[in-house]
Amino acid sequence: MSAVEPASRWLVLVIKLPAQPSRHRVAVWRALRRIGALTLGQGIWAVPDVPVFADGVARAVALTERAGGQVVTLDASGRGPQDAARLQEMFGAARSANWAEFLAECAEFEAEITKEIRIAKFTLAELEEEEQSLERLRRWHRDLTARDVFGTCEAAEAGERLKRCAVICEDYAERVFAALHQVPGTER
Repeated sequence: MSAVEPASRWLVLVIKLPAQPSRHRVAVWRALRRIGALTLGQGIWAVPDVPVFADGVARAVALTERAGGQVVTLDASGRGPQDAARLQEMFGAARSANWAEFLAECAEFEAEITKEIRIAKFTLAELEEEEQSLERLRRWHRDLTARDVFGTCEAAEAGERLKRCAVICEDYAERVFAALHQVPGTER
């Protein structure tokens, strides 16, 4: 599917869950948010009808049924090209918002490492924490990339920013190693 051609097929889930206990509503909401489903209204969600969303949709359906709720899954295409384009536009806007949040987290990661270098906090514990943060960013990037089926413009910028985060983290790791092993000539 090209970035220009609107998705012609969508899955629409109409979900009704008991009000209590709320943990069931939260579990279904999380499952749908995890795959990037688009909220169309209360209890109404949509995703492009492509294989990458199949497992997440099945999980949301199973969670709903396990909670004693009801779900209706519909194939939808809209009544015309404008409807398909509007759904794709809404889905793309949601992905753009996800990428903006990701980019903000990358900036926070970079600022954190810059601060650690400025105050010369070169400890293994801090390095492990930063490496865990970088791994979290990598997982998040993989997840966002998988659900960005229309290829929003922010995706390329996010990939470059993640690479920069990895370079900054590697530089920090080298500084920690040098500080801990006091290798002559590696002070910066």
